[in-house]
Amino acid sequence: MNAALEALDADATSGGGVRILHVSQPVEAGVARVVAGLVADQRARGWDVAVACPPQGWLADQVRATGARLVPWRATRAPGPTVPAEALALRRVVRDTDPQLVHLHSSKAGLAGRLALRGSRQTVFQPHSWSFEAVTGPLQAACRMWERAAQRWTHLTVNVSEAERSSGRAAGVAGASVVVPNGVDPTRWTPGDRATARRELSFPDPAAPTVVCVGRLARQKGQDLMLAAWPAVRAAVPGARLVLIGDGPDEAQLRAQADESVTIVAGQQLELWYAAADVVAVPSRWEAGLPLVAMEAMASERALVAFDVAGIGSSLDGAGAAVPAFEVPALAAQLVIRLLDPKLAAKEGAVGRDVATTRFSAATSQAATAAQLLGLRQRT
Repeated sequence: MNAALEALDADATSGGGVRILHVSQPVEAGVARVVAGLVADQRARGWDVAVACPPQGWLADQVRATGARLVPWRATRAPGPTVPAEALALRRVVRDTDPQLVHLHSSKAGLAGRLALRGSRQTVFQPHSWSFEAVTGPLQAACRMWERAAQRWTHLTVNVSEAERSSGRAAGVAGASVVVPNGVDPTRWTPGDRATARRELSFPDPAAPTVVCVGRLARQKGQDLMLAAWPAVRAAVPGARLVLIGDGPDEAQLRAQADESVTIVAGQQLELWYAAADVVAVPSRWEAGLPLVAMEAMASERALVAFDVAGIGSSLDGAGAAVPAFEVPALAAQLVIRLLDPKLAAKEGAVGRDVATTRFSAATSQAATAAQLLGLRQRT
């Protein structure tokens, strides 16, 4: 952390009177992990923190563990006819918690939250990937129009990468914005022994070259593209295994597409699964920036192969390979190279550990976020 950031961090820590409400519908996976980290950090700073989210799920458990106030907000993940009721419920939450700042995470909270608040409180929106990148056709145009219009009720937009901010600007999303990259805790995500991890996970073939792909089983994360690449990988590396880790709406479709060399498991014991991997694949169709999965794998000292969306390739710095988006044969080829050359994969893994611990530290990201929020608070 440089001197300027240390000064901002000190200022953010001194802001003991800040009352903040975080709002999140995603309660699992990357967004939830970012929110949980911010809540824990801000609690440690002495801030008065409340979180509105569905009362079941990983995020709710983490919020309770920090001692922050959990306010049940029963929202669905997707937009639809439930939005007016969800916005009304959120308006009641705001009335009851009386926050100075409201931090909206992801598209659903950004929609319901800004409809509920309409600029009446200082409102921070963090897209974690723009809504219009998840859809096509008329719905994409409608999402762009909404994001442009909602800026009048947004005091600050927090982007996780310059690519995400540029995508918003290209869509006409104006207003105050900052870039604060996500980060991971290098003390949690540490290099693990591959053989030990495979024993603990009861691998059917402990010696099999293994690709691990972590993420919600949904179109965004591209597991179907990974499965499309897999026959070419198996042809070059006949004993290779693929493990898809997560759950989501596409699980049944992916199970139908998978062969006997593919295992699909729930998103648990991630530290062991990263340790067990020879290579980690990130076949996402879109991301806001370098996803947490990639940072976790890098911190765990595992080589990456990813589609180069949202400038992911520029963040790897030698920790693996990024191929053109949706180029399935190129994805397969780069996986094969590393499965057949464990020394290359190990070298890239070591580079990734260094990059993750120096460029993508959660502590740095959380301090920068706190400083931006306190700065917004002090400007009004």
